[in-house]
Amino acid sequence: MFTPQAAILLVITAAGLTWHFQNKKEELRIKRIKEMKNQKYGKARVGGPFKLKTQDGQDFTHEDLLGKWSIVYFGFTNCPDVCPDELDKMGKVVDTRPDARNGPSIQPIFISCDPARDSNDAIKTYLSDFHPRMVGLCGTYDQVKATCKAYRVYFSTPPDVKPGDDYIVDHSIYFYLMNPEGEFVDAFGKDRSAEDVVARFEEAVGEFEKEYGSKV
Repeated sequence: MFTPQAAILLVITAAGLTWHFQNKKEELRIKRIKEMKNQKYGKARVGGPFKLKTQDGQDFTHEDLLGKWSIVYFGFTNCPDVCPDELDKMGKVVDTRPDARNGPSIQPIFISCDPARDSNDAIKTYLSDFHPRMVGLCGTYDQVKATCKAYRVYFSTPPDVKPGDDYIVDHSIYFYLMNPEGEFVDAFGKDRSAEDVVARFEEAVGEFEKEYGSKV
């Protein structure tokens, strides 16, 4: 007999399974990225040429990553909880290096994977609640898709939607640490704290200086 209690149990079980598989999927994505990073025949194939617009309407390309340490996150402004949590975390990381006097500073970058809704103004308004140095980027659907492909980022935004359409955006939930050569260093998921990221950043700075022989 199907009782109300059984229905509630079924809903709870389904929600739990959905959460479990989503987290497992994200763990596998990060694992694949880190496996690429550790290949013996070269650096990880994460990152590459892209061209987007900032929240102020200025061109921003992969060349703007050069000469700086960057942390890069892909999300969207209508994200209810995960994106705000990750952007807050990024802000805490950035605040550990406020300027170059205490070592290399960090450039925080938010790339929208919802071009239909995330205009420059929408991104600017959204990022006003986060770190003041946050750079917000977006572009056409094709530009965003190419950037996500270069960074091995999954996103589900339909290609033919229009502002006002009702749809769900699913996307990879982690951010990247990129070195001043524009090279991928590491990926951080929801389970990594700001302190974890800072510790890895400090380690990466030492590795970079040893390889390139100069400080940034």
